[in-house]
Amino acid sequence: MTRAETLAATDEWFLQHGLSYFVPERRADVRNALRLKRTVPLVVLVALVAAGAGGVLAWATGEFSAAPATLVALGGLAVLWYALTALHARQIVTWSLGRTLGSLRRVLPMTTRALPLLLLAITFLFINTEVWQVASNLSVASLWLVVALFSILAILFLLVRLPEEVDRTDDDVDDAFLLRACRGTPLEEPCRALVEDPTADPAAYAEVTGYARWNLILVLMIVQTVQVVLLSLTVFAFLMVFGWIIMTEPVLTAWTTNTDGSSMDLNQALLQVSVFLSAFSGLYLMVSTVTDEDYRAQFFGGVTRELERAVGMRAVYLALRSAG
Repeated sequence: MTRAETLAATDEWFLQHGLSYFVPERRADVRNALRLKRTVPLVVLVALVAAGAGGVLAWATGEFSAAPATLVALGGLAVLWYALTALHARQIVTWSLGRTLGSLRRVLPMTTRALPLLLLAITFLFINTEVWQVASNLSVASLWLVVALFSILAILFLLVRLPEEVDRTDDDVDDAFLLRACRGTPLEEPCRALVEDPTADPAAYAEVTGYARWNLILVLMIVQTVQVVLLSLTVFAFLMVFGWIIMTEPVLTAWTTNTDGSSMDLNQALLQVSVFLSAFSGLYLMVSTVTDEDYRAQFFGGVTRELERAVGMRAVYLALRSAG
């Protein structure tokens, strides 16, 4: 293939493997989409619509928490829509989800490693009177705000720690690294030629910065989030089954009451407590899988090889473009 054909094939390869921001044209589109003259009007419009809808819902239900809950929900949906369309994140999300769901066999080892101690702690929280009194008396909107708060804290924690994982990937890049990364890709032959050329130094382009760095962070974040959600759903299923076995009407009556003094419905109380503790479990797992070395190797082992290949291919890709 000619140099132009190789670059075009590599761009297509990047798009198919969730590396949209590695393609110069896509980066230019994202840069334009993030300009203030485009984002500020959208933010104002979404804020007005969400505030109006939240106010109407709060007035209709008589619950003040419905207003901020609606604002958070509509704001999150607007951000997701803009990211998938204008910011070209669709390929990133699609590939990351496919990569994670396609390797569900890894969930069982992660489950056996991460869940036992967590379930032990959550079980004692589950049979705690105060937890039932707090979680079961939350309104639907308040419960959603609690789940959203845990989720935001987990995402913020990932945004702080995941760049370290990306920076660690491009620390030790040499010729063998590049040849291994480009094997079986459109850059295999150009990589070999650049490595054998004494005047070329493709490893000098290994440092990942800017939008490309955020591309890899987003991949890690989505993969990690999906894995943690799957484990949280496992905790939720366990709590529902466990609750059906041990919770009885006399116990529920002693532990929980509605604001008017009547007993709370068992199904509703069990559902709300299970959701509350599952969301807390997700936050705990998110922190543990990034800070604990054993968990990190288990959760990031498979995707780390993909990151190394992306870093190696990007270095060769930039060297090839520069050579032209």
